Amino acid sequence: MFSLLITADPGIKPNTDGLPGLPALRHMIGALLPFGLAVCVAVFVISAAAWGLGSINGNAGYASKGKFGCLVAVGAAILISSANGIIRFFSGIQIA
Repeated sequence: MFSLLITADPGIKPNTDGLPGLPALRHMIGALLPFGLAVCVAVFVISAAAWGLGSINGNAGYASKGKFGCLVAVGAAILISSANGIIRFFSGIQIA
């Protein structure tokens, strides 16, 4: 019923001199990384405060949202910090 379609490699490889502005784009993205981490720190502090205040006041909803916010902030910081390594790892995978 289903036929397997095998395509040939078109021979297109990534290059760094195809379009102008690649060094400037890399520089801008590199400058955005500290801002992303600063936002993660701010979200973590606000979420920890909500978690603490929710626990003190007996409000389980605020405490739960604070816990979730802390986990999201930590996860986002880990992903932002390791973005170069993750992309470098997966860009080298060759699918046969």
